Parts: sequence; C-alpha cells; structure tokens
Amino acid sequence: MGDHKCVRVIITGIVQGVGFRWRARRTAMALDVHGWIRNRPDGSVEAVLQGPSNLVDEMLDWVSKGPPGAVVMGITTSPCEADPDLPDFQILGSG
Repeated sequence: MGDHKCVRVIITGIVQGVGFRWRARRTAMALDVHGWIRNRPDGSVEAVLQGPSNLVDEMLDWVSKGPPGAVVMGITTSPCEADPDLPDFQILGSG
C-alpha cells in the first residue's frame, strides 16, 4: 500500500456561500479521502485531508480551484497527525 499523509489546509478567497464544503465532501468521498471541512469566522475554509498520498494530492488540486462560483485566492497547507478513527469525510460546524 502507498504512503499515506494528513494535511491541514486553509483556503482563502470567495469560498463561503458557494457550495465549497458540500462539493469538497462529494469529491473527497469519491476519492476515498477522509477528514473534515468547515467554515471559519474570517471567511476562509479549513480542512483536514488524509489518505493515500496520491489521493490527498488530487484533493489538494481540487481545493486549490474549488467549485464553480468559488474564487480561491490562496491555500496554506501544513502536515498534521493522521486520525485512524475518522470514518469518512465530514462537514463540521463553523469554527
């Protein structure tokens, strides 16, 4: 089995109110990437993505563009500790 990784991502731009979280969840579920996504009070979106490195990279490519209607101005990534108990990809409340 390939390498796995976990990445925390902050996405800035016009990323709230455009279906970003729901489309991200659908994309992550199709890729079998686990983690979560939520809106932040500052207007950005935060996500944790974990799974096989190549699939997490595909998901990072998707979040760097976002769904139609989104305008991604930037993404910041940092490694995070994988949580083996994450069941799938969840949308969390704002945080």
